[in-house]
Amino acid sequence: MPQNKQIVLDNRPQGEATVDNFKLVVTDTAPLQDGQVLVQNHYLSLDPYMRGRMNDGKSYAQPQPLGEVMIGGTVGEVLESRHPRYAVGDKVVGMGGWQQYSVVDASKPGTLRKVDTTHVPLSHYLGAVGMPGVTAWYGLVKIINPKAGETVVVSAATGAVGSTYAAVAKARGCRVVGIAGGPEKCAYAVNELGFDACIDYKAHNGDTRSLAKALKDACPDGIDGYFENVGGWIMDAVMLRMNAFGRIAVCGMIAGYDGAPLAMANPALILINRMKIEGFIVGEHMEVWPEALKELGQLVGSGTLRPRESVAQGLAAAPEAFLG
Repeated sequence: MPQNKQIVLDNRPQGEATVDNFKLVVTDTAPLQDGQVLVQNHYLSLDPYMRGRMNDGKSYAQPQPLGEVMIGGTVGEVLESRHPRYAVGDKVVGMGGWQQYSVVDASKPGTLRKVDTTHVPLSHYLGAVGMPGVTAWYGLVKIINPKAGETVVVSAATGAVGSTYAAVAKARGCRVVGIAGGPEKCAYAVNELGFDACIDYKAHNGDTRSLAKALKDACPDGIDGYFENVGGWIMDAVMLRMNAFGRIAVCGMIAGYDGAPLAMANPALILINRMKIEGFIVGEHMEVWPEALKELGQLVGSGTLRPRESVAQGLAAAPEAFLG
């Protein structure tokens, strides 16, 4: 069995996370037992939710234990199998964590899933055709549930979730507006991802009213649905432009991941506009994954959705890439 490089959480962040919170270790890989599979992880997904798990506080997921391998989605290849459903060479997706190799008990439901790389590249099963893609799909389709012609908005628009959200929303005939940081990201959103407009929040310097004015210009008919990834003053600005009976799917609050609570400037708007606001964790809705993955796979396979990936080479690069 191969020696295994792993990255563990060494200590908890005090405020902003740093590379010193992590440690690279080398361990021996135990021989396989019946029902287990050895997977070589080729790609690891680095996601914002991991920052919240580094804290030792109440959240929607248990804190990452100190001294243990950082949790995370992986795709890779079966090197050895003692389970009848998996063969050497199978391409698989699972939660292998920040390590080169994973020993997986494949008898447990949901721990491992075979994937077809004929039309969809392996790495995309961690992005557009994986957890981020299903996250975008669920928030849009099941919570916002837009009608053709409605206007929907997403923050963190050029990330893995936001880019998928645009493709799924355009397929449903929506006007899609993004919020992203910097003119380069906004140009990418409009020119390559198919957004109808994209607003550079950095140009508004934390001024809620200024951002709300830009949203009014980009969304002349108001906002019917909003997918929230950020929170804080950006959410405040969007709420000023929401239509009556608007829907907000709350997926993340990146602005508060370093521990500071996020106040809401004008919660009375929820009542005034009879808004529906629903937070969700996509892992609690596994029943919709087959439906979502089928549509997402078709969008990628047809070229309608062309995800852009940022790839860091080598396991040792993971902490720096994650913080980025």
